[in-house]
Amino acid sequence: MAENQFTGRGQQENRWHSEPGKNLTFSVLLKPSFLGVLNQFDLTRAISLGVFDALQPTLGDQLKIKWPNDIYYGDRKLGGMLIENIVQGGQIKNAIIGIGLNVNQENFDAGASNAVSVKQILQRDYDLRILLLEICNHIEAYYLNLKAGKVDFVRNEYLKRLYWLNENKSFKTQSHVFEGKITNVKDNGLLVVTVGDKETAYNLKEIEFLNKPGIN
Repeated sequence: MAENQFTGRGQQENRWHSEPGKNLTFSVLLKPSFLGVLNQFDLTRAISLGVFDALQPTLGDQLKIKWPNDIYYGDRKLGGMLIENIVQGGQIKNAIIGIGLNVNQENFDAGASNAVSVKQILQRDYDLRILLLEICNHIEAYYLNLKAGKVDFVRNEYLKRLYWLNENKSFKTQSHVFEGKITNVKDNGLLVVTVGDKETAYNLKEIEFLNKPGIN
């Protein structure tokens, strides 16, 4: 756990800025050798669910998991994570999970215009170490479910908590802006967006969420 973080990284080389002593920035080392490399997104599901379940009793129904692994409150980003897997012989030997969560910070850089913190939502400080313990406990519970072979349970729980699930929303690909609905996440982690009766699966670099229709 870091009290201060200078070069936090997120998905697609995004930077994570954290005010000293105000937030949770920590890493977890796991050894999920029971997971094959083709199922590595199940680990992403389990970690995302662990963070979500630690926060949901306090923050309520506006909390969602934005695919693949951001934590959102309404349309604002509360936290995110980066998972780096070390693979050996088709199995995941080690997984380093870096998690950043906005807890007691109230002011954010202009580049983080959609950021929100637990304090901004609750209007009070939140104990960092209690929250860290809750997150680790919930991560452990989902991790043990994976280890016990309860993969379908983890996948279903992840899908139920997904941001924009079955809602008509705007998306952007390299070629165009369109409206569709998130209807599923494939076993390998690809996002399924349905337009009419056509389903298309996207990876992280192929699709962007647009909060307002027609934004380029």
